[in-house]
Amino acid sequence: MGPFKCEPPHAGCYGVQTGFQMRTSRLLFSLALLAVPAFPFDASTAEPRTGQIVFSSNRSGAWRIWMVKADGSELKQLTKQDTDDQDVDPVFNSDGKAVLFTSTRGGKAGIWRMLADGAKPERICDGDQAEWSPDGAKIVLRRNERILARDLASGREKTLTPEDWPHCSAPAWRPDGKTIAFAARWDAGNAVCLVPADGGQPVKVYDKQGACEPHWSPDGTRLVYETDTHICTINPDGTKNRPVTYFGGVQRYARYSPDGKTLVFCQGVSEQGPWELYVIPATGGTPQKLLEGSSNMYPDWK
Repeated sequence: MGPFKCEPPHAGCYGVQTGFQMRTSRLLFSLALLAVPAFPFDASTAEPRTGQIVFSSNRSGAWRIWMVKADGSELKQLTKQDTDDQDVDPVFNSDGKAVLFTSTRGGKAGIWRMLADGAKPERICDGDQAEWSPDGAKIVLRRNERILARDLASGREKTLTPEDWPHCSAPAWRPDGKTIAFAARWDAGNAVCLVPADGGQPVKVYDKQGACEPHWSPDGTRLVYETDTHICTINPDGTKNRPVTYFGGVQRYARYSPDGKTLVFCQGVSEQGPWELYVIPATGGTPQKLLEGSSNMYPDWK
């Protein structure tokens, strides 16, 4: 079994999940504060950022779900249980009123949902890395390294990835509801792929540079994904593949803003983190630090 892709309990594309024992290294964190380049915020040239960003952080000890306004204000903790379980991978539904997340509550990784203020948490099923369908009636998830769609009302599930497609992860529902993007990992490397939401043969979009962790733009015309170290965007047909980040360290887990103009992502001094949240224009430019302190990962913006 391979290592985690990063600190918290999320194997992603570069490793197979083996447990939930990862800790933040205080020494690495101290080094990160010195090594990660500083990008000052210039309020006179920046467009105002609106909306809410939900993310996972270990700033309170165990990994918990937090929320902050997109301008960096009003940081608040959403999950607050006293146990040592872990909450990661939060994602808003289409109207921003509910959040899916992965939790190890009860001793086993499962998909949970709650209201956007942290109220009424409930377990849905086994699995992780879930995302809502655009209409909120279904979710797509990973279980046993396969991608499945689940109807929330009936509990019926359909496996979308073939048996001979190994190590699938990071499913993301296209805004029109017709297609699922996901990542697959072979011995030769990773690939960003697409599969019809009602099932069918997957197709590769891009399979170079460790490509994985795809997410859709709000209009469904672009995918943001990560390479071994940086963030890029690409058309669903594989054309217009463009880097967004190029600076030192490692960038992970990018998501689009609601208007599609900006990306929020995680910056780490190395693949082991620790991780800080940054924003950057979706076409590239100067990143601006949103949050620092401890590790902050898996952002989603609504």
